[in-house]
Amino acid sequence: MTQAPAPPRAARRQHDREIVTLAVPAFGALVAEPLFVMADSAIVGHLGTAQLAGLGVASALLMTAVSVFVFLAYATTAAVARRVGAGDLQAAIRQGMDGIWLALLLGASVITVVLPMAPAIVELFGASDTAAPYATTYLRISALGIPAMLVVLAATGILRGLQDTKTPLYVAIAGFVANAALNVGLVYGADLGIAGSAWGTVIAQCGMAAAYLTVVVRGARRHGASLRPDAAGIRASAQAGVPLLVRTLSLRAILMIATAVAARLGDADIAAHQIILSLWSLLAFALDAIAIAGQAIIGRYLGAGDTQGARQACRRMVEWGIAVGVVLGVLVVISRPVFLPLFTSDSVVKDAALPALVIVALCQPICGVVYVLDGVLMGAGDGPYLAWAMILTLAVFTPVALLVPTLSGGLTALWATMTLMMTVRMLTLWLRSRSGRWLVTGATR
Repeated sequence: MTQAPAPPRAARRQHDREIVTLAVPAFGALVAEPLFVMADSAIVGHLGTAQLAGLGVASALLMTAVSVFVFLAYATTAAVARRVGAGDLQAAIRQGMDGIWLALLLGASVITVVLPMAPAIVELFGASDTAAPYATTYLRISALGIPAMLVVLAATGILRGLQDTKTPLYVAIAGFVANAALNVGLVYGADLGIAGSAWGTVIAQCGMAAAYLTVVVRGARRHGASLRPDAAGIRASAQAGVPLLVRTLSLRAILMIATAVAARLGDADIAAHQIILSLWSLLAFALDAIAIAGQAIIGRYLGAGDTQGARQACRRMVEWGIAVGVVLGVLVVISRPVFLPLFTSDSVVKDAALPALVIVALCQPICGVVYVLDGVLMGAGDGPYLAWAMILTLAVFTPVALLVPTLSGGLTALWATMTLMMTVRMLTLWLRSRSGRWLVTGATR
């Protein structure tokens, strides 16, 4: 990170208040997202094993498709926050509307692909003959909600850029409650089976999108921002999102390679890997919440031309990332005996997971730095560097990970390789932050 004098105590307290104010609600909203899938699984699971298996395949496909477009939130947050820092709320909301129009276009494009190709996609992902019809039904219906899901991402980015993470939390909670109620009513009350679960999710997602649009439209009218689609603005939003898309795809590739390697280690190892990966994702929510705060805060400082404030905020957020990472690591070590029995009673799986969890615990402070600096550079609009850094990380990780089965390394060796991956990410992000090249001021980058 760029060398900056330690901020005085009053400045540190101000940064702390900003971080907590933005990060805590963001964490709640992030946790609410996977609860959608959990609620669907709990309700559909009582219909039968084939239905639950079909849901598993379809929901994995949907979540993968939506996660690929997470740049709609990240890029929009940075762009809007810069405009806010520059004091131009009208342009900030106008910038956000470009992201929403892009989300609608991308969502419509995904629908045109998924609807006719759903059976082939389900078959490609290896669904059994009994599960495939249910997976196809769920995928086709749920695909209708993808535009709403993408609008939610873009609108969330707008509100984060406006320094508001509480509204996304409230909308996420309301969406979860509505989704659960609709699922129960449509699956069992209307006797629609797995189709009812899909329709419940679509309706809930559309309701969330409508709530966000209501907030954004009110803000646009209040500040005189146009709601009409602007081709140049949409094109600029897409161009800003491409590097972040490359970054996300590279990260997804790393996780897929890790899972493929774990599968080659044996049934016990892949089972333990999935358990650890679920914990890894949960821990990531806490760290990602700080990163989201970083996107909003850094974008605002740079938009206001305050490089010193951006440096100090970055320094303080890194300190937060390390501290939270240490706490999470200690919690992982302490909770291992309690955590593992929640997922398995197989002693072989437990034996495989226990030492790997120690590696995960030791990695958490590194993860804290990575997530924070990732958010800082996103907030600075430094997407091209993030893309190249992640491609480099993928290039380093892949050959080392593929050597794990060849060298008879077990799951602990695989997760040591994951720690290597995070260390490479940390080094690339630290070098960039230290260089100061991300400190580009102005309403636009």
